[in-house]
Amino acid sequence: MNDWLSHRARASPDATALVSAETGEQWDYAALDADVSTLTERLAGLGLGADDHVGMLLSTRVAAVRLVHATMRLGATLVPLNTRLTSSELAGQVETADLTTVVCGAETEQLAVEAVESTDATDPVPIASLDDPQWERVASLAAADAVDVTPTEWTDDDPLVLLFTSGTTGDPKAVVLTYGNIFTSAVASAFRLGVLPGDRWLVPLSLYHMGGLAPLYRSALYGTTVVLRGEFDPGATADDIGTYDVTGVSLVPTMLKRMLDSRGTLSDSLRVVLLGGAPAPESLVTRCRDYHVPVCPTYGMTETASQISTANPEEAAEYVGTVGRPLFSTDVSVVDEDGNPVETGEIGEFVVSGPTVSPGYYDDPEATAAAFGERGLHTGDMGFRDDGGRLYVLNRKDDRIITGGENVDPGEVVDALREHPGVDDAAVVGLPDEEWGERVAALVVATDTNLTAEDVEAFCRERLAGYKLPRLVRFADELPRTASGTVERIAVREALTAPEQVAVADAEAEAEAEAEARANVSDEMRPSSDDEIDTGTESR
Repeated sequence: MNDWLSHRARASPDATALVSAETGEQWDYAALDADVSTLTERLAGLGLGADDHVGMLLSTRVAAVRLVHATMRLGATLVPLNTRLTSSELAGQVETADLTTVVCGAETEQLAVEAVESTDATDPVPIASLDDPQWERVASLAAADAVDVTPTEWTDDDPLVLLFTSGTTGDPKAVVLTYGNIFTSAVASAFRLGVLPGDRWLVPLSLYHMGGLAPLYRSALYGTTVVLRGEFDPGATADDIGTYDVTGVSLVPTMLKRMLDSRGTLSDSLRVVLLGGAPAPESLVTRCRDYHVPVCPTYGMTETASQISTANPEEAAEYVGTVGRPLFSTDVSVVDEDGNPVETGEIGEFVVSGPTVSPGYYDDPEATAAAFGERGLHTGDMGFRDDGGRLYVLNRKDDRIITGGENVDPGEVVDALREHPGVDDAAVVGLPDEEWGERVAALVVATDTNLTAEDVEAFCRERLAGYKLPRLVRFADELPRTASGTVERIAVREALTAPEQVAVADAEAEAEAEAEARANVSDEMRPSSDDEIDTGTESR
């Protein structure tokens, strides 16, 4: 099969393909197809072709949408690059992905040059700009000779995209996503959420992760409209929904909360708010229910081309905390540490298999072998399945805190902290402790400027066992997050251990808490069965 835009332009040329939220400018499928053809021919004029790796270092803009479709028409593999990274961070990704070229714009040209020049390559990767180049070494795509291109025939196993993981716990890896992965994901998502001819999907997420990229591919398959917002602004993004009769939008919880804070509710044109990238707080889901916002909490990964499971609004309201049932063609096993399935309701690691699952990490057989087992992809996410087959994600396997022999689920502590009326958000991690192995530490975003660490501890003491209490509480204006909205746990630990921050409970309160923790630890220093059953929602 050729690129999906080619087929869509023939099937429904007059349907609206793309709308720029900032300007209101629109393109039908025939016009978008013509623009993509021109760009494809110019990419070919620079010597690019099938199987090349094309880096996309662009902000969220219409030109980036054209490049997504042009690389597919050319038969090249698209490699979206994070425009928020430093040049040294990008240099590692340029090398890891074996880029043939980097395509940039005026706003990212300097970053592209610095990144490429920071690599160890003897022959630096060529750079091409969609705008007028300011650097001599950067080629102009507008000035490139056009070369006729026959749209490439794709097969299911062909690598369509290399997408870097968020890297919350280590160095990012390049995930291989095939034509078949992304096609099957689009079909499974349509089966779960439904697709109507007049659907319009708002994209305020960056295009260097799956939440922003997937709607571009899916809209060409469905024949629906993408409304593209270049820069997220809570009020303006909320207004876009009503202005452009948006029916669907992909958001992370922080974005949705800010939009609701700004406008109170969202337009009734919506039928889907796909909420992922981070766990949705119970208060946010309840708020959506009360204000008739059709929120669909979803659980997904880059390695699965987006959604693994998704709840519909009714499920989300009735079974608070669920991310719904696995999508069509996706199988999820819940296994113990030995890889054996656990009983319904018991906590284990999610292992995913099916045609949406990546074949592995590019040029990294060791990482691939470590991630995949007999049952499929080991996600590293802990949770359980209820009697109705619905999934609940609790925390990352490597986030679990063991203090004095007791297991502490960070998500349970986060939930308790979020119940405080003066707390907007929180992240909880384990820090090394000579006596207890680890101690519970919390980074808190407060709405009450007078809130103290002692207040937080006293509040938690009424809700948590002594050994679960945060021994260290510090405050921040916001939680460090990755581009996908996931809490960046390495940065959280750095913030909690920074010597210049001193917002901790006083020595007397800390000593009292330690004494209570000792009383809660069993003589055998082993967790009881009750302590194994966690109820938090902290996850990737």
